Order: sequence, then structure tokens, then C-alpha cells
Amino acid sequence: MQNTNLLVVSAHAADFVWRAGGTMAKYAKGGANVSLVILSYGVRGESNDLWNVEGQTSDNVKRIRRAEIEEAAGHLGVEQMEIWDFDDYHMQITEERLNRLTAHIRKVKPHHIISHGPKDAFNPDHETVSKYVFDASVLSTSNGVRIEGTTTAKQARLFGFEPHQSEISNFKPDVIIDITDVYDRKQAAMNCFKAQGHLIEYYGGKAMLRGNHARRCSGNGAYKYAEAFSRFFPYVGGELV
Repeated sequence: MQNTNLLVVSAHAADFVWRAGGTMAKYAKGGANVSLVILSYGVRGESNDLWNVEGQTSDNVKRIRRAEIEEAAGHLGVEQMEIWDFDDYHMQITEERLNRLTAHIRKVKPHHIISHGPKDAFNPDHETVSKYVFDASVLSTSNGVRIEGTTTAKQARLFGFEPHQSEISNFKPDVIIDITDVYDRKQAAMNCFKAQGHLIEYYGGKAMLRGNHARRCSGNGAYKYAEAFSRFFPYVGGELV
């Protein structure tokens, strides 16, 4: 993982932790350059518990969520992080925003990009961001897309998060990553998100479920916790892996 550039693009404040926190921690621990872009705080659609407080405001929700994000990123070992503060529910992608992400990909030059998969039942923001990331990744490779101060990137490998409603979203894992040795870091990061506390147990169970699948598919009994992803493109290499 040394000298590998990994970019994670998260629609809302905590998506990256629930769906890829273990993988991010594993890459960071292995010496990779892990970059994170969070597109929104999830004020409108993903901070429900915070709005139960009398007199709550959008600015205060953002303040709380930013503190959660920063603490969680610290547990995962992620130091390169940006929060772009788009509105959520429903997120709108403009030409300016497309150029911004294209330029960022050219800056980071990731070998791998992890973001939302193309189908995510009940969450149109996630599907919007999936297309946003795909489009920007393709534009980032084209010399004809002229963005001042940038140079083209090579096509990154794109991976999609496992959606919350896996079966309803017709999700089938293409890649399962063992996160056993860093699961404590993911657990600590999940515990930061009091605004969505009901998801901590859910995603702990999901990590154990995918750990079971990892053992069964690989024959490696040491795998206890794992995360699953879809692939946007086929595996390409010189051998079967």
C-alpha cells in the first residue's frame, strides 16, 4: 500500500465511516496516501436526532457534525480531508461542481476511488454522487477538458460502497476487504457519530456478516470483520487474483 493514492468521496458526514472506514484505516496504516472529500454535512436528511433539540439551527448542526467528522477521521488515520458543504436532500451537481471534483482528482491522482455505488434505494443523494464521481473521474483523464492549473490523471479504479439496504438495492459484492486488524479503529470512528447512533450497531453487524462471507469465500479462518464493495470496471491484470 506504500505510495498508493486512495480517494474517498462521501455524500454526507458519516457515509465514509459506515461503508469504508475499515478499508480507509487499513490503507492509512499501510502507508497509503488517503484523501477524503465530504460533500455535505447531511444537515437536512441525515441528522434527524439533532433536530429533536429545541431551538436547533443548521449552523449548529454543521458545527456538531464537523466535530464528529474530524474525530472519526483521526481514528482512521486520515489527515487529508475537505468538507465542501453542499446542500443535501437533494444534492445538485452543477458544471462548476463537476469541474471542482475533476480538478481535485487531477490533484490527488488516485489509484483507487471509493464512493457510492450506482444504486442506493431511498437515498437519491447517494445515486447522484455515484454519477458525479464517475463523470469527474472520466473527465479527469481527458486532455481536451481544460482546467487551468491541472494536468490529466490516469483512470482510477472505481469502487462503490455497499448501500444501506443491500438486497433492496440489488447489491452484490464484487470485492470483500478484510478489516479485522483495524476494526477497533472503525468501531471508534463509528462511535463518534451520535447524530446517527442507531447505525453503529447495524454496521457492526454488517462488518461481521461480511467477515463471515470473507471466511467462506477465501478459506481464511482469521477473517473476522470485512467490508464489501462493487466494481465499476472489471479487474485487469496479468494473473487471476
